[in-house]
Amino acid sequence: MPSIDLNADLGEQVAGTGHDEALLEVVTSASIACGFHAGDPVVMHQTLAEAKRRGVTIGAHPSYADREGFGRIEQAISARRLSDDILYQVGALEGLARACGARVRFVKPHGALYNQMAIDEECARAISEAVLAFGDLVLVVPAGSPAITVAERLGVVVATEVFADRSYLPDGRLVPRGLPGALVTDPLEAARRAVSLARDHVVPTVDGDSLELVGASICVHGDTPGALELARTVRGALREAGITVSPFVS
Repeated sequence: MPSIDLNADLGEQVAGTGHDEALLEVVTSASIACGFHAGDPVVMHQTLAEAKRRGVTIGAHPSYADREGFGRIEQAISARRLSDDILYQVGALEGLARACGARVRFVKPHGALYNQMAIDEECARAISEAVLAFGDLVLVVPAGSPAITVAERLGVVVATEVFADRSYLPDGRLVPRGLPGALVTDPLEAARRAVSLARDHVVPTVDGDSLELVGASICVHGDTPGALELARTVRGALREAGITVSPFVS
């Protein structure tokens, strides 16, 4: 029986607002913002505690220092600075996790940093080196990207990720936000994509063709319009297709 993880990027809203707590009832893994693009110590601690209470696997969601642009604007910084920024953010989340008896198990870069990692080997190496310093954390990377090889050569364990609520270009990259069709907001369409990715490892591309991608985890963004309904529909469709939904790392 096929199995796959279902994750969401959380901790990106003001404490007590949004759908984070409800989404934690649906997903099996949560990537928690570390303060550089969204979140703060209070939101981080709250989200960690709620994830732990529900048995959701916890990951760090570091970003470029870009709160104004929500981490979606590429930054021209050195590899050394990038590595230090990752260490700082993951370390902060780890400290708060320990305070509430939780454990960080993976790192998934956010936004522009995630996209840059997928195509820039120097960026992927800087991130991988930072993750390696923590010893046993898994690095989440885009399925099919060169970042997989870069990280594995350094000895980092990787988990590949695919998206139910984002559209793909023919070369495997995500359609840039702001372009028509970049977001998949129809829950039924997102569910169809999720089942196809989990069972057949295939997803449609914007040019009408299809792309083969093997992912250990499917992402539904917490800030996608209608995120909660979309996540619930995806989870239900996976279950109905006989696909087990479980964390990629325990």
